[in-house]
Amino acid sequence: MDISFEQLKSMVVFSQVIEQGSLTAAAKAMGISRGVVSYHLKKLEDQLGVVLLNRTTRSISLTETGEAYYQRCRTIAHQAHEANLQIEKAKQEPIGKLKITCPVNLGLQIVVPALNEFRRLYPLIELDVSLGDEVVNIIKDGVDLAIRGAPLADSGLQASKLASFETYLCGAPEYFRLRGKPTQPQELYDHDWVVYRQAANSVHLSQGGRSFSISVVGAVSTNNAAARTLFLEGGNGIGRIPSYDAKPRLEHGSLERILADYRCSDIDVFAVFPPGTANSKKLRLVVDFLKQAFSRIQ
Repeated sequence: MDISFEQLKSMVVFSQVIEQGSLTAAAKAMGISRGVVSYHLKKLEDQLGVVLLNRTTRSISLTETGEAYYQRCRTIAHQAHEANLQIEKAKQEPIGKLKITCPVNLGLQIVVPALNEFRRLYPLIELDVSLGDEVVNIIKDGVDLAIRGAPLADSGLQASKLASFETYLCGAPEYFRLRGKPTQPQELYDHDWVVYRQAANSVHLSQGGRSFSISVVGAVSTNNAAARTLFLEGGNGIGRIPSYDAKPRLEHGSLERILADYRCSDIDVFAVFPPGTANSKKLRLVVDFLKQAFSRIQ
């Protein structure tokens, strides 16, 4: 026998009548009239073709069939109640899984260390973190949060800016010994570049009111930002890299900065998520936490 939504309501009402001890008490507990309670009981008995309750003007008692049926109804009502409690708990205490995708270099240097700290604060939130420089379809792949170093192109998604980082033009001391160090933007055309395929194929420089756009061409290309930096350190050419990547290598001496009096385009980092998920507490928590982590790096 198929159970309709209306019958499920009647089963919950029946369960409440037994637990509250009377039709009147059940009506009060559920916020409905006594007449509605009586209607549900009669309809339930008519549908089942059995008598569930012995009723007098002063008391009610279960029939033998009603006793067995009540146990099942009580289970259903209890499970519905537990489901509501679970939702309320999730609202108050963040719990559940977050599927996150992030570029490799940015992930290893900033995001993963931040998420380590985040997990210590919110141990009930599970993290499924994928690192890769390719832009994934977060709707198709079921991703809750994507960290992207580019403006939001898909207007069907939502985004929150995490940070902006300066970028530097850098190369290895060995490379500059062999090829010379550029002092003017026009000289960049005569140099090799380590090409990062996930970025634009040109570099933009500005100084005062002047601006320059330099095509990026070289014998080495890669789809991975960390590999790009290693190729730069290996003397394969010039590259534009974010400040958080450049500064420790400049201090160490494995890279040198050029044209420091010209400004390169910044890299904006965004938290990107599907529409309708902005109100997720665990998502809001991790996005706010990452903003703080990025601000410390800046």
